[in-house]
Amino acid sequence: MIAETVCSAVSAAGLGIAAITAYRKRFLAAARIAAYSLVPLGLVMTGAVQWLAHTAFSPVAWAGFGVLGCAWLLFMTTRAVERRSGGTRKERKAAKAAARGEAVAPAAAAPSLGPAARPAARPKTKSRGADATADATDDFSDIEAILKKHGI
Repeated sequence: MIAETVCSAVSAAGLGIAAITAYRKRFLAAARIAAYSLVPLGLVMTGAVQWLAHTAFSPVAWAGFGVLGCAWLLFMTTRAVERRSGGTRKERKAAKAAARGEAVAPAAAAPSLGPAARPAARPKTKSRGADATADATDDFSDIEAILKKHGI
């Protein structure tokens, strides 16, 4: 009974402040204040305030909140341990496979050896003379020399 009266008085005071704010031509702020002030009135009308008042003084309800808090604490602890220990089962399996040198998806790790991977031979042209008969592998000889020089 007292909680409902207090909520109704807070709503009435909030609507009064909203009216004064609207009188000062600050309509957006007045609408926001009116919205906030209607919340306690809506809670009284739905019966949520009465339920909350009965819950606040119930030892069973407080025990229930304690159980919920304990469950939340267990969830957060298990997540922290899981992050620290290396993640989920899938992640651990992938890490073990990587440590052994195996690929998790061997087909994805294998290089493509299709026709596009081989260098194509240059077409022979009469204007280039002796260079026209050179293979594509001769074109990369200078690059190979540089790589060998650096030990790659």
